[in-house]
Amino acid sequence: MTRFDARRVRADIPLLTREINGRPITYLDSGASSLTPRCVIEAIDRYYELHHANVHRGVYQTANEATAIYENARAATARFLNAPGGSDEIVFTKNATESFNLLAHSWGGSFLEPGDVVLVSEMEHHANIVPWFQLRERLGIEVRFIPVTDDFRLDLSDVEGLLRGVKLVSVTGMSNVLGTINPVKELAAIAHANGALIAVDGAQSVAHLPTDLVDLDVDFMIFSAHKMLGPTGLGILWARAELLAAMAPFLGGGGMIKDVSVEGFSPATGPSKFEAGTPPIAQTAGLGAALRYLEGLGMANIAAHEHDLTGDALTRLELEFGGRVRVIGPADTRERGGVISLDVDGVHPHDVAQVLDQFGVCVRPGHHCAKPLMKRFGLSATARASFGPYSLVRDTDVLLEALSHAVEMFG
Repeated sequence: MTRFDARRVRADIPLLTREINGRPITYLDSGASSLTPRCVIEAIDRYYELHHANVHRGVYQTANEATAIYENARAATARFLNAPGGSDEIVFTKNATESFNLLAHSWGGSFLEPGDVVLVSEMEHHANIVPWFQLRERLGIEVRFIPVTDDFRLDLSDVEGLLRGVKLVSVTGMSNVLGTINPVKELAAIAHANGALIAVDGAQSVAHLPTDLVDLDVDFMIFSAHKMLGPTGLGILWARAELLAAMAPFLGGGGMIKDVSVEGFSPATGPSKFEAGTPPIAQTAGLGAALRYLEGLGMANIAAHEHDLTGDALTRLELEFGGRVRVIGPADTRERGGVISLDVDGVHPHDVAQVLDQFGVCVRPGHHCAKPLMKRFGLSATARASFGPYSLVRDTDVLLEALSHAVEMFG
């Protein structure tokens, strides 16, 4: 195991003091939403208690303070990602799904024509599929899929053929079902060599792995605050400054305009063009605190800690259950993150999750907004356990205990 001290992280998270059904909570659903440290909660409370005002509007003291909080979070996000153009490349939305819709509407609607191709993969979240299908219906583009191999990786054996006619590659950095970590840097190089841009769904990867946009050399990155110890209600779209400048606005209203007259309007420049109306100010206060907390832990340390936990869990699942519990994801921990989707032979994932809840274990049953992937492997759902920086080996202990009970109950 690494020297990373998850117990210190746990002590900072109030929710982990709870009991569920008379047992200490075992939270294994970080892939859906991470838990919130006290410093993040306090940052949001402090905003409401001391600084609450609308941003970019008032000139009084608290309005200036609120604007500083909001823009400081934008700058902190750019630093966290090593964004090449700094904070001018960070757009705040209400969630990652809205960010993908913004991308499809504003970039896709402006630059794609009938017959152009958007290349996604079979392992994508619906947020990175449905907006492109909607654009297909509106513009007549083609949405093409990278297949997934039997060992749960992207099938890039015919990548040159797949890229024919492609204007955008849009893939997940890490699968929210399989845990597969995709070769984003390699894909970016191949996409660019074939004249395509690349967008990355970083909802899982940014929260659990170091992210350096300069090194990755991608064009768009999308993720959400609530999966990285921050609050709900806040998504992030990063795009190269020249791409943002060329994109049309997504929503219209206050805050996103330079001028309005009875003849029409002209949009603002920079991120403001895409942030119509009152933005998620309190949420950015929480994001700023979450980023500081993550940087204090070190993303490489978090990745190593979760890698160790995942390897331990996979080994013990195989030893204890053999073929009775199948892991839907790569066996090689070098190419996967801390997401473990389970298919218990003869037991519906919802039944598994309900039994686990009796032990205080929180896992996610369902299709995980990835139905094409489920159909690829002949599944309707899985029971997904996922680690965070506060997870311990004892969480796996309780998971295995509860799984044993479920297997016996339905055996």
